Amino acid sequence: MAAEGGLPIHPMDQFIVKPLFGDGPVYWYTPTNVTLWLMLAVLAVGALMVLGTRRRAIVPTRSQSVAEVLYGFIHNMVEEVAGHEGVKYFPYVLTLFLFILCANVLGLIPGSFTTTSHVAVTVVLAMGVFLGVTLIGLARKGVGFLSMFWVSSAPLALRPVLAVIEVISYFVRPVSHSIRLAGNLMAGHAVLKVFAGFAAAVLVSPVAIAAMVGIYALELLVAFVQAYVFTILTCVYLKDAVGDAHH
Repeated sequence: MAAEGGLPIHPMDQFIVKPLFGDGPVYWYTPTNVTLWLMLAVLAVGALMVLGTRRRAIVPTRSQSVAEVLYGFIHNMVEEVAGHEGVKYFPYVLTLFLFILCANVLGLIPGSFTTTSHVAVTVVLAMGVFLGVTLIGLARKGVGFLSMFWVSSAPLALRPVLAVIEVISYFVRPVSHSIRLAGNLMAGHAVLKVFAGFAAAVLVSPVAIAAMVGIYALELLVAFVQAYVFTILTCVYLKDAVGDAHH
């Protein structure tokens, strides 16, 4: 859309998937801006955790300190939420957190692409968690894993109804898990783009620029919070697979 006076504001254009080479159609095998920034997120994780800690100095460098803090933070989260049995899945949870965090932060670079604002990306992450947790639960507990849907502490007449609700809520997990991340990132970046458009107007530019600074700081916080929320929910779901079923 365009505001009156010829001020162009296209807040959703930043989410358009475009091929890296040429202007042709996008197929499943076409390298796109999404592909590029997903690869950069992976490289950022590798640079932080591999290159940043390769010296393992007694007096840590800045990158080593950041890596150690994140490592300890996620390890404690997994142990506290999923329990001792969940710690064996800590490498996956840490990788998930770091990937989402790096993708979120890279999306704040001007001219970049926020991959985690696309449901297509977050659904893959959420489905990986959902299928992984389900398979782990079935492998560890067998049919007993299904007991999590049967609330034995409730009155007998209500148990079948609660079981249906539990099953529905379980299969809705990947939907809420993915939409929460993508929705928050998309909304924040769209608002930021709107204020960037108004910054071109002379009369409102000081207010718009000040608002942009505040929103940018908020989006940086959101980048960390959303990575944390996605990860802690993963730990909660993992607890269902490795812990005792609720009764």
